[in-house]
Amino acid sequence: MDYRAVEKAIRERGVEWDIDPSLERIRSLTDLLGDPQRNYQVVHITGTNGKSSTARMIETLLRERNLRTGRYTSPELHSLRERIVVDGQPLSPERFTEVYADVAPYAEMVDAQGVRLSFFEILTGMAFAAFADAPVDVAVVEVGMGGTWDATNVADGNVAVITPISLDHTDHLGPDVETIAEEKAGIIKPGSILVLAQQQLAAAEVLVRRAAEAGATVAREGLEFGVLHSELAMGGQLLRLQGLRGVYEEVFLPLYGEHQAGNAACALAAVEALIGGDDPIDEELVRNAFAQVTSPGRLEVVRRGPTVIVDAAHNPGGMAASVRAIEESFGFSRLVGVVAAMADKDVAGMLEQLEPVLAEVVVTRNSSPRSMPADALAELARGVFGAERVHEAPLLDDAIDTAITLAEETGEFAGNGVLITGSVTTAGDARVLLKADEA
Repeated sequence: MDYRAVEKAIRERGVEWDIDPSLERIRSLTDLLGDPQRNYQVVHITGTNGKSSTARMIETLLRERNLRTGRYTSPELHSLRERIVVDGQPLSPERFTEVYADVAPYAEMVDAQGVRLSFFEILTGMAFAAFADAPVDVAVVEVGMGGTWDATNVADGNVAVITPISLDHTDHLGPDVETIAEEKAGIIKPGSILVLAQQQLAAAEVLVRRAAEAGATVAREGLEFGVLHSELAMGGQLLRLQGLRGVYEEVFLPLYGEHQAGNAACALAAVEALIGGDDPIDEELVRNAFAQVTSPGRLEVVRRGPTVIVDAAHNPGGMAASVRAIEESFGFSRLVGVVAAMADKDVAGMLEQLEPVLAEVVVTRNSSPRSMPADALAELARGVFGAERVHEAPLLDDAIDTAITLAEETGEFAGNGVLITGSVTTAGDARVLLKADEA
C-alpha cells in the first residue's frame, strides 16, 4: 500500500465517539504488539485547550537536553503524519506506511474479536509502536478526547499535565466542568506527578482530590510554579518563569498570548518533574529551547499587509483566550474575521467572544463534512453581530479574499488585520490557501 491508501484505510474506520467508550480494544492491540508504550517514559497531557502547544514545548525542551522524543497529538492541520512525530519530525510517508503495515495484521486480529478498532485507536497503536521502534527516551502523548476512556490511557504517564478545562465535547464528556474534570482526571496514575494549569475552582477541586486518591504529587500553576512576568517582544513575548527548581529569566517565547505563557510554565514544570533532582535546568538551555518553539495554526501570522492571523480556536474557552491575546499583542484599528466552524460545536458561544473585537465577520465553511453550512452560520452570526456586520461566502478562499478587501477599506493599512478561526480544519485549510509553510 502507498501512503494515500493507508490514510484512506485508517480514516474509513470511523471516529472514536461512534464506539462505546472502552480500553478493551486498544489494550488487546497493545498486548499483541508487546506493550510498546512501556518501553519509554511518558508525559501524558489532557485538558480542553492548549494541549498541542504544551506538548510541542515539552518536546522541544526534552530534545534540547539531547533526549530522543516522540510526540503524539491531534487533530492534524494537514496530514495524519503530523500526529506521530519522532525527534521533532513527522513520520515520512514511507515510514508511516511501514508502521501501518507492521500494526495492521494485529489490528485485524482485534477486529475479528467483535467491534473494529476506531480511527484513533489504530493511530494510537501505531504511535506507540513507532516510538518503541525508534527508540525514543520520552513520549509526549496528548489525549484525543477526555482521559479515562481515551485510547492513549493504556500508557502510564510518569508525569500528567492537565491544561485549562472548560466546556467542550459535552455530548461525550459531560454537561459541566466538574464532570469533564472527572473524566480527564483518569490520566493521573498512582505515584505520578500532576502538573496542573490554573483551573476553574470546580475543576481544580476534582483534580486535586483525584490526585490525592492516586497518591500523585501535585504541582499547581500559581503556587509551585508559574509566570512571574511577561512583556510583549518582537514576534512574541519575553517571560520570567518560576519553575519547580528555580527562576528562569528572559525567556523569549515566539508565541502570542497569556495562555501561551501559561502553557510554557506548565511545559517547564513538566520537564523538571520528569528529570527530577533539586537543581534547576540550565537556564541557557531553557532559553534556547523556548526560542525554537512553533505552534502552527495558533495565532499564527501568515501574511503581512494587511496582517492575516490563523487561529485554531474551536470552543468558547479557546476563543476567549485568543481574543485576549489579540487585544494584548496586536494594535489593530480594524479587524475582520473569517469564521468556519464544526456544526457540533458551541458556535454561538465562539461568535459572542469574537463580537467585541471584530468590525465585520465573513462566515463560510471549511473542508470537513462536519462543517456548519455557511447559511446556518450566517444566521447565528446575524443574531450576535447584527445583519450589517455579517457577510457570507460559499468557500473559504472567497471568504479570505472578501475579508482582506473589507480590512483594507479604511485605508489605515498598518492597523488593519484579518483573523481566520473557528476550527482546526479551518486553520489548516487557510494555511494551505495562504501557503503559510512557504512564507
